[in-house]
Amino acid sequence: MAASHRLRVIRRRLLQAVPVLVLATFVVFGLLKLMPGDIAITLAGENATEQRIAEIRALYGLDRPFLVQYGSWLANAVQGDLSKSLATGEKVATSIARAFPNTLLIVVLAMSVALAIGVPLGMLAASRPDGARDRIVTSVASLGIAVPNFWLAMLLVAWLALGTGWFPATGAKPLAEGLGPALHHAILPALALAAGGVAEVSRQLRSSLVEILSSPPVRTLRAKGLSPAAILWKHGLKNAGVNLLTVTTLLFNRLLAATVVVEAVFAIPGMGNLIVNAALTRDLPVVQGVVFVMVLVVITINLTADLLYTVLDPRIK
Repeated sequence: MAASHRLRVIRRRLLQAVPVLVLATFVVFGLLKLMPGDIAITLAGENATEQRIAEIRALYGLDRPFLVQYGSWLANAVQGDLSKSLATGEKVATSIARAFPNTLLIVVLAMSVALAIGVPLGMLAASRPDGARDRIVTSVASLGIAVPNFWLAMLLVAWLALGTGWFPATGAKPLAEGLGPALHHAILPALALAAGGVAEVSRQLRSSLVEILSSPPVRTLRAKGLSPAAILWKHGLKNAGVNLLTVTTLLFNRLLAATVVVEAVFAIPGMGNLIVNAALTRDLPVVQGVVFVMVLVVITINLTADLLYTVLDPRIK
């Protein structure tokens, strides 16, 4: 029964993902078309003749109607062909394959830091609601949410990179060169991203635990003499698992989008830098390819969360 239910969840979510994917790529495609400038003129050169510009438009299909261009791109993308960059001629899939691991490493590392620090802080605050520890954790969490990622990133560069020399100020190392060098370059960007995540996890978990620990079943356990630590770990954290999973899923998606700013500060050749540079040069295939892949990642994360919900709480249908 459980296996068949999960298969139904997968089928339903995959069917729901199709219009989301189409809508997201269609909107981005349209917005780029509305941007000022003409990529054909850029590719042909400022002194190019009208004939040469027309040849460029015909070569890249830029002279076709909007819907025909989008339909052609979507049909190829579904088959795994994300076209080539108009600016460099490199396959978009190749550019994404080179940039995506850098972004994913930063996001995963930031998520790990956010959970490793945020979960204990949330539990600490919930153990004594409205106490001194609770007020301190809540204040620190509010500060973490208020601090902009780009400002914290620049502060980390000035302090831990340029000031002490402990970490590189810019760039990234691919995982192929070793996990150690890759992590060494990813730590500061991950810390800049994780600050808001720590605050969000701790606040949400604290609210969930306070509600659970004040419920009648937990009061009964307390009356039977069960220790506060056992109640918090065995009952509070277990029942807060669904809420924590929701927060984690939303946070992952938000961090994935926030890497655009952090990658710009640290000059990391990731997905954020790739899409920004492509947008500035109106390199439509690259922008569309990045959006396509990012939407697929978000859909995959959400689908995984839906399946985990049924594991954490079988009552969820």
